[in-house]
Amino acid sequence: MKARELADYRDLLGDIKARVRQAQHRAALSANAEMIRLYWDIGCLIAARQEAEGWGAGVIPRLALDLKNELPEQKGFSERNIKRMLRFFREYPRLLHPVTGSVPPPAALLQSLDEHAPAIVPQPAAQLASAKAETETGAMPAALAFGIPWFHHIILIEKIKDPPTRRWYARQSLDQGWSRETLTVQIKQRAHERQGAAITNFATTLPAVHAAIAQGLLKDPYLFDFLTLEEPFHERELETGLLQHIQRFLLELGRGFAFVGRQYRLEISDRDFYLDLLFYHLHLRCFVVVDLKTGDFKPEYAGKMNFYCSAADDLLRHEHDAPTIGLILCQTKDQIVAEYALRDINKPIGVADYELTRALPAALASSLPSIEDIEAELSLSIKDEG
Repeated sequence: MKARELADYRDLLGDIKARVRQAQHRAALSANAEMIRLYWDIGCLIAARQEAEGWGAGVIPRLALDLKNELPEQKGFSERNIKRMLRFFREYPRLLHPVTGSVPPPAALLQSLDEHAPAIVPQPAAQLASAKAETETGAMPAALAFGIPWFHHIILIEKIKDPPTRRWYARQSLDQGWSRETLTVQIKQRAHERQGAAITNFATTLPAVHAAIAQGLLKDPYLFDFLTLEEPFHERELETGLLQHIQRFLLELGRGFAFVGRQYRLEISDRDFYLDLLFYHLHLRCFVVVDLKTGDFKPEYAGKMNFYCSAADDLLRHEHDAPTIGLILCQTKDQIVAEYALRDINKPIGVADYELTRALPAALASSLPSIEDIEAELSLSIKDEG
């Protein structure tokens, strides 16, 4: 096969593979949407009979047993799951049209996914406000209801009572592709309170739409509880630890961040300068420089990051790339000092804290035994054994 023919063949192969994957994606979306519709429909039927006939909860165990006998090949109709279907309906009673029970086709779901891709991410406050409006009208967006798996719905219903917050996590699950485990961790770490909370100067250094998107991507604080560093530690130790857990680090940063390099060298006027961590954001289409600092934020960090971003724009940025963004991560910061430091900086820069562990709630911490209590208990145990 000639070189030209080989190139054409590879193009054909690539096109077919892309179409196969798209078809698989559509099939998965369609199957998930139909299952969600079915479960909601079953919950609706049970609720209607309970209301009309006065049936109690005792009908569900009987249903589970009879369905197992009548449809032995079908899974998902345990007593527990049928109760979940009933609760799912009661949480979202107007999810489907009361007559048609229509489900958006896979193409519509894909379009909705595209429309809500992370390239257009409103800030959490806007997302929660939108979700609140949906709650007031009794609506549940189809892209959320039919786009996320059944057990994501169960986790959201069982762990989050506030409807706007629940919808925020549903949207993030859809946009970020969170697994069940990741969703559970994000809820535990109260991601909705951290997302978009970093101090930035984006409003004055980026176009309005781009600024809102970039702001919504940054958190404060970032949680690096997968690290086991002991105080005092050096910035290089933090850097090394993050890269040793790069997958979890990228998960904490959020979808769209692609790792470019560590201690990335820039040659400027016959001198070498090194960026702690360099990323490229696939949706913002820009480089992101991350500078790691131990201790408190200092105003001079902003000037140094401004220099890094200017250099990256000149040496790395491509013609169609957006301006480079800087992110300074410190253990602590004074908000007013950080805002003053960024006020007249020309490059888009954010400042956020990071935590290696989250402090226990005061009530729980006070109930835990001290080291002295544990040592005393161990001493008594040793004496008793002797």
